[in-house]
Amino acid sequence: MKLLLIPMIFAASFLASAQPRPPIVRETRVVLARGDFEGAVRRVEDYAAREGRNAAWLEAHSWLARNRLAAKEYGAANEIAQRTRDAALAMLKSRALDDETSLPLALGASIEVQAQALHAQGQTSEAVAFLQEEVARWRETSIRTRIQKNLNLITLEGKPAPALEMDEWLGARPPALGALRGKTVILFFWAHWCGDCKQQAPALAQLKAEFGERLAIVGPTQPYGYVAGGEEATREDELKYIETIRAKHFGEIPGLSVPVSEETFRNWGASTTPTLSVIDPSGIVRLYHPGKLTYEQLRPYIAQTLRTD
Repeated sequence: MKLLLIPMIFAASFLASAQPRPPIVRETRVVLARGDFEGAVRRVEDYAAREGRNAAWLEAHSWLARNRLAAKEYGAANEIAQRTRDAALAMLKSRALDDETSLPLALGASIEVQAQALHAQGQTSEAVAFLQEEVARWRETSIRTRIQKNLNLITLEGKPAPALEMDEWLGARPPALGALRGKTVILFFWAHWCGDCKQQAPALAQLKAEFGERLAIVGPTQPYGYVAGGEEATREDELKYIETIRAKHFGEIPGLSVPVSEETFRNWGASTTPTLSVIDPSGIVRLYHPGKLTYEQLRPYIAQTLRTD
């Protein structure tokens, strides 16, 4: 029982998605969406000739690699991703990675594509080693979570669940994962700005109603530095705002506990929201999935871990 995960690697970070992308990036994606890969290559090359190989060019170039990966052209995907990565590393000699959004998006995509291409071609051990090196290298940057997501996609299922930080929470105090042994646990990573997270709530509520006390649902979240309308906010004010979102959109999920931790999101690679994970009663991860899932998609994992029909 395995869900299709590869398309979810194209999800952008919350920071980037909150900002309009450079015109060359938008134009490249439009041409790619029409199925015109060669036309997109020409568009990117023409931009480089006019404007130079800047960060916006690099982000557009990374979409060429993503497109080839989606087309299962793994050799071409890896080659383009490697060129993207080389150019990103050259740029980093004169700037920090997170000075703006295009450079980390491009570098993160290049790492992602190279790892996914290796994995798709049966070179899983090489993909894992590459991602482990990149997680360590970029640990203090914005792309750590994204790289960890890709590592988790390959390695986490069948392994013991990583711990959750429980020092801060909303609502009732959440139990440690170890205290939930004997129950199946759904981890539901969500963000206050995430529409898909709100759409996920009814399926989780339905599952909780069906399986009752045998199922625990834990909903980790984190602050992002802003509230409604993108208005900047202190951590204290944002947490108050997140609590209103929790009550309004997730109050229908009985017993939902909400630990708050940026480090938990990093360790679990929750760069996509929602991210869903199913942990069996012995504490082993049985599903790790970036993106929303329907009741019908989630239920078999719950039923299997609880040995019910």
